[in-house]
Amino acid sequence: MWSPSGRRLRNRVGAQRNGNAGISELVMAPPRTRALLLLLLLTLLGLGLVQPADGQDRMYQRFLRQHVDPEGKGGNDTYCNVMMQRRKMTTRQCKRFNTFVHEDIWNIRSICSTTNIQCKNGKMNCHEGVVKVTDCRETGSSRAPNCRYRASASTRHVVIACEGDPELPVHFDR
Repeated sequence: MWSPSGRRLRNRVGAQRNGNAGISELVMAPPRTRALLLLLLLTLLGLGLVQPADGQDRMYQRFLRQHVDPEGKGGNDTYCNVMMQRRKMTTRQCKRFNTFVHEDIWNIRSICSTTNIQCKNGKMNCHEGVVKVTDCRETGSSRAPNCRYRASASTRHVVIACEGDPELPVHFDR
C-alpha cells in the first residue's frame, strides 16, 4: 500500500530490521514520542552544559558581575545608582566603593598576562593595567536598598588579582 501511513510503517519496519533507527523513524514517530525524545535530548544537553562551578569560576563570574561593563560609558551619578542596584550590590547593605571597567573582557583578561605584583593582601597574584573606569563611591547618607553614589570617570591604572590556568581575573584589588 502506498499511502503515507503505509510508507511510515514500512520505514519503521525497515529501520528496525536493518538495526539502524534513523531520522526518518524519529520524524515519523507519534507526537507524544517525539515530545518525550525531545525532552530527553534537552535534559542530556542541559546536563552536559551545566557543570558544577568550581571556586575560581564562581569568583570570575562574581568579578564580571561586579566590575565589568564594556558597553557602558559611565561617568555620572545616575549610572552608578542604577548599576550598583542592577548588579545586586545594594541588597542588604550599600557597598561603599566599586569600580566598573569599561573595556572588553579580553582586554581585561590580558592584564592577567602582565608581570605579577603584590596585592594588598600580600599575595603575588596581582597584575596592573590601564583601563577606562567609573568609580562609584557611596554618599554615606543613604540606606539599602536605596543606596546613592557619586561617580568619577577616568582612564587609570588598576590592579586585579588573577587565578587559574588560564589565569582569569577574580578580584579587583585597587
